[in-house]
Amino acid sequence: METNNQNPKTNTLASAAPKKIDVLKGILNAQSVQEQFRNALKENSNTFIASVIDLYNNDTDLQKCEPKAVVMEALKAAVLHLPINKALGFAYVVVYNNKKQLADGSWTKAPTPTFMPGYKGYIQLAMRTGQYRTINADLVYEGEVRKVNKLTGEIAFDGQKVSDKIVGYFCYFELLNGFSKTLYMPVNDMASYAKRYSKSVKKETTAEMLEKLANPESGIFVASNKLGWEGNFNDMGLKTVIRRLLSKYGYLSIEMQTAMESDNDIGNDRDDTIAEHANTKELAIQDVSFVDVNNTQNNEEPPATESVPY
Repeated sequence: METNNQNPKTNTLASAAPKKIDVLKGILNAQSVQEQFRNALKENSNTFIASVIDLYNNDTDLQKCEPKAVVMEALKAAVLHLPINKALGFAYVVVYNNKKQLADGSWTKAPTPTFMPGYKGYIQLAMRTGQYRTINADLVYEGEVRKVNKLTGEIAFDGQKVSDKIVGYFCYFELLNGFSKTLYMPVNDMASYAKRYSKSVKKETTAEMLEKLANPESGIFVASNKLGWEGNFNDMGLKTVIRRLLSKYGYLSIEMQTAMESDNDIGNDRDDTIAEHANTKELAIQDVSFVDVNNTQNNEEPPATESVPY
């Protein structure tokens, strides 16, 4: 006689519990959520919502996240009119294991969905401003860099390519008013930048290990379909030069500023500069003397000070 060891009460509860994909669909079907997507995308809102469901269905990491949080991050992409289809490369919803405080005060790591624009997304947003005559970003191969003028910032990429080895990344733009600028970052500088400022790079991953990801056939790493520095180093390198150049010298629309504020994985030029050059020496101020002006008698002269020669 066959014995069923399963608990019927447990089975009933499990079957009654809604699947996360059903919860996601329920949130997306809510009138208030539908209205937010319509306000952002007009007649294209239904297509975008279908892409959110498809993305969630095919990403096991996203399925570990709360459906409501996924929808909120997808809405950020919708507001910027950037599709979240991974194959297109304009924007992504990636998962980070962020710290989360529990009710008892303890901390744990929880999967958190995060909107992240791709390098194609930055180029798209720049083109929409109507202020750029030209904008381009690409990989640089061994032999192509002929000359770098540090004074003027001009870089000559007209050298002869000698191999398929990637040695760096560049971004160039020219505005309608004639102003132009170029940024070039060698692979080793890019790896050091990623290691120092990216939140997604593992602690055990060194800058040297990241550098090998630019040319995976020459190292121990193999390129994968994953996102981020350790999943697609070269795409992240392109995005980094685009963002760093545009944020420092480019024309930034409100959309571009919003995208940059949402992008937490490649550092912030202002914050990076402060962190790199700030004076970390502790100042001893306990011995500073002062004169209480309020308690100085009318007939008393304040202490003499040196005259300033200007």
